[in-house]
Amino acid sequence: MKQFLLGLLTAVALAAVLAFSRTESVARYGPVAEEGRIQATSEAKNPWTGLKVNIQPEQFQFAIVSDRTGGHREKVFSRAVQQINLLQPEFVMSVGDLIEGYTTREEVLNEQWNEFDGYVKNFGMPFFYVPGNHDVTNKLMVEKWAERYGRRFYHFVYKDVLFLCLDSDDPPGSSSVSADQHAYLKKALAENPAPRWTFVFLHKPIWTARDLTKNGWLEVEKLLAGRNYTVFCGHVHRYQVFQRNGMQYYQLATTGGGSRLRGPEYGEFDQIVWVTMKKDKPVMANVLLEGVLPMDLKLPDSDEKGVLVKKKLTYPTAGKILLDGQPLAGATVAFHLLNPDTKRFTYVCDGLTDANGRFQVSTYSKNDGCPAGEYVVTVVKTGRGYSDGEVPEKSLIPERYQTPQSSPLKVTIKEGTNDVNFELNGK
Repeated sequence: MKQFLLGLLTAVALAAVLAFSRTESVARYGPVAEEGRIQATSEAKNPWTGLKVNIQPEQFQFAIVSDRTGGHREKVFSRAVQQINLLQPEFVMSVGDLIEGYTTREEVLNEQWNEFDGYVKNFGMPFFYVPGNHDVTNKLMVEKWAERYGRRFYHFVYKDVLFLCLDSDDPPGSSSVSADQHAYLKKALAENPAPRWTFVFLHKPIWTARDLTKNGWLEVEKLLAGRNYTVFCGHVHRYQVFQRNGMQYYQLATTGGGSRLRGPEYGEFDQIVWVTMKKDKPVMANVLLEGVLPMDLKLPDSDEKGVLVKKKLTYPTAGKILLDGQPLAGATVAFHLLNPDTKRFTYVCDGLTDANGRFQVSTYSKNDGCPAGEYVVTVVKTGRGYSDGEVPEKSLIPERYQTPQSSPLKVTIKEGTNDVNFELNGK
């Protein structure tokens, strides 16, 4: 009986201690926080704007990397992996051109994929492959992709958000989406009729082509009609935003691919896209790699080698464009070299006019000028800024100036400094 009473008294005392401890904890630290709220003691005046944190059960973050190759530069993508690890997204998407490719030698292909996979394995989160033209150029490369990664187009769902990954070179080199992909896409969309949002990833901006029925993109848009979606692509190595059917289409810059790196004005920079999926829509930000640094401000070293680009000697080239006597601002001025044997034009260098119609030409890097030679010059103004050769939504200047085949503008670049001026007739 004494043991029973002793045990009872001990239990009562322990309960009292715990009750006192909880009372003291509440008094010192405030009430236990509700889910999604910061725990703090509120008074009549408080040094904060609120205690409800910016998060929802449906919210998540992911990152997107763009073109790594196409004349890739050393130590960019491999370091970007570590920079993304600092940001800790839940997973990472891509938009193709992961290796240099364009080879029919299996040993070279294996070496390039092994190198790339060696960098990717350092991600602290899942990475999703999307094929680019450098990755699936020919039959051997398509077979190698299937051997290593299986499907070239697929989908997945995360927190009621649909992710569609397409192949924009199906068949290889076609810049198109095949009927097989249409059938797959139709089935995937039928299985997911009402997600919170749909994201589409592919390599090429094939919606800029002249015939969207022929390349299959019009059918893709018909299948996506009626839902909220966002499209991401790469390929051009320049950031641009398109709007189609009331939806946003993003052409990303580079994550190590060849670039003149002329900055945001030209859409030329190394980047990742950071996407926060809220309850009913995404919030997106362009993050420049140069701004993502560890706490010691030192990026890890890397053995990633770049591609050696054979460069011709360039000469400073600048000028001014007038349209009907007035400065033409926001126009892309491009120099094209005619091959006398093939009768085809090669896009060599370009520049963007400022508010005064002035421009500076770049070939390999910012404002490095133009190689000597005789050129046909085109002038295009899209209304969006820099032109990548896409068909303008609306012709803002006469069409004859927009293609090298029809442009009457010609110039000879010589050794030394070149001052190039043109006056366009708007009639």
